[in-house]
Amino acid sequence: MSKTALICGSYAFDSIMVFHDKFKNHILPDKVHMLNVAFLVPTMRKEFGGCGGNIAYNLHLLGTNAVPMATVGEDFVAYLNWIKSHHMDTTHIKIIRGAYTAQAFITTDMDDNQITAFHPGAMNESHQNKVSDAKADIGIISPDGRDGMIEHAQQFADSNIPFIFDPGQGMSMFLGTELINFIKQATYVAVNDYESQMLQDKTGLDLNAIASMVNALIITKGAKGSEIHTGGEIINIAPAQANDTQDPTGCGDAYRAGLLFGLMNDMDWKTTGQLAGLLGAIKIAHLGTQNHKFNLAEVKKLYQQNYGQPLF
Repeated sequence: MSKTALICGSYAFDSIMVFHDKFKNHILPDKVHMLNVAFLVPTMRKEFGGCGGNIAYNLHLLGTNAVPMATVGEDFVAYLNWIKSHHMDTTHIKIIRGAYTAQAFITTDMDDNQITAFHPGAMNESHQNKVSDAKADIGIISPDGRDGMIEHAQQFADSNIPFIFDPGQGMSMFLGTELINFIKQATYVAVNDYESQMLQDKTGLDLNAIASMVNALIITKGAKGSEIHTGGEIINIAPAQANDTQDPTGCGDAYRAGLLFGLMNDMDWKTTGQLAGLLGAIKIAHLGTQNHKFNLAEVKKLYQQNYGQPLF
């Protein structure tokens, strides 16, 4: 497969901890103005993550030319070795001296409530990378440094490279007018159902208006599947059957890798959406965002089993 996807987005370390109780049992409502609490977390996992890293990993498993573009810190050595061990492209992963790689510290209680602290670190320097430095047929802008997201979108547009705008948790960094500009520049927009409402609220545009500005608006809905707004119609994508439900983190990134694969191979939107949903189902059956494995032959077999027709 000769087409290349340039994946602009974060690489991060995720430290995931579990508190074997409930936060509400230890937070006094009338004392939240002077909060001082500590939670014993006997279990912890440190995972390789970041939206850009996760998308690139899943796309690489399908055998495509997935080229990540990101800025990372001096502590990136173990992650870099992991990437190299999978024979992935590291040309446009830039190490920022004196900075840490982006890091998320996530504590979950027994009610599945989460407290997260996120340090962007080197991610804030993502604008140091330039789209023009890479060769690409398609791209994606996933959550990254604010300046980097703005500049990379403009660079994709100036180079006439089609790209997916995937704002994710980075949406809160932008004003409504800035989000409208992203939509105007993008070829496709991908959000989950919560983000789709936030995008409407911040821009003042409804879904029909947003969809009319791009080739397709893709909205994921978790266990309810997804929907693709394109050409004045809505294509509903039923959820793929997951073998297990271990960890939803990174499911959306796997889905976006499926979108890119479909677009790179000129698949119709229903097939593309179903493939994307299948990759999400594979990922959700594993802890962490890059601990699952598959290849294209295995995915084609699972696609046939789920949808009763060949992938291609």
